[in-house]
Formats: sequence, structure tokens, C-alpha cells
Amino acid sequence: MKIGIISDTHDNQSNLEAALEILETEGVTTVLHCGDVCGPDLVEALAGFDVWVAQGNMDRHPRLARTIDETLGRGRLARLHKPTVDGYALAMLHGDNTEMLRDLIASGQHAYIVHGHTHRRRDQTVGRTRVINPGALGGTRWQSRSFCILDLDTGEVRFVEL
Repeated sequence: MKIGIISDTHDNQSNLEAALEILETEGVTTVLHCGDVCGPDLVEALAGFDVWVAQGNMDRHPRLARTIDETLGRGRLARLHKPTVDGYALAMLHGDNTEMLRDLIASGQHAYIVHGHTHRRRDQTVGRTRVINPGALGGTRWQSRSFCILDLDTGEVRFVEL
């Protein structure tokens, strides 16, 4: 099973749509959004996928939570998600709370921890836990825009640059 991991869209509709097209072509149906969607206008584009969204430090728009509930389903927006996907324990958060991120990694309770916030790609194994940051689809930092695809069957993480 392949899952898409995206983060830090910062209202960049065109990059989000480009990433979702690639994910659809790859047969990905589950998408983890690691936060900083920003406004509610991007949520509709995610509607064709099984999406979980970690609330980021920039996700303050007054209609964002309601739009996610109505479009993606109740409980799909949270500071921390701990879903089991294809038998793997995952944790997903934005990553702006560095203490929470550090504690989750140190716990060793998750096969994968995915986060965003830094806009920097990360694929690191700490003990038995793989820590992944897909990079950013939006924002103004110097890094190129990216997301990643995690193949749970093989463990391969493939970063895709836009």
C-alpha cells in the first residue's frame, strides 16, 4: 500500500493539485497532510482521498476546521493523529511542538512518524522508528517544493519535487 505525505501547502492551490494528480496516477488513496493547509479553499481538492490533517501553527482560519469536518469527515483535523495504516502504527503531527515530536520519536511506539513545519525533507531512522518530513508544497523558503510517497510494502520513501 502506498500513502501520500504532504505538508505546508500554505494555500498553494496549483502545487497541491499537481501533487494530487501524481498521487492519483500512482494509485494512492490515503493522504497524510502534516499541517499548514492555511485556508479552507484547498480542502475541496483533497475530497477524493482518505485524508488526515495535522493542525499546523498557521492553520488559524476560522472556517478551516468546519470545512475539513464537512468535506473530509469529523475527526480528520487534530494536533496529533495516531492511525494504524495497513497494520503499521503511525503518528502524524505538524512538528511545531518540538518537545512532542521528540517524545514521540523517543517512545519507539510507532513504525513511522510523519511531520512537517521545517519545510526540509527528512527520512531518518531512530531506533525502530522511521521519521519522515515530505518537505513543503508552498511557502516562501528557499527549498524546492516537494511531497513524498511511502510504500508500506517495501518501506521505500520517494520524494517528488515539483
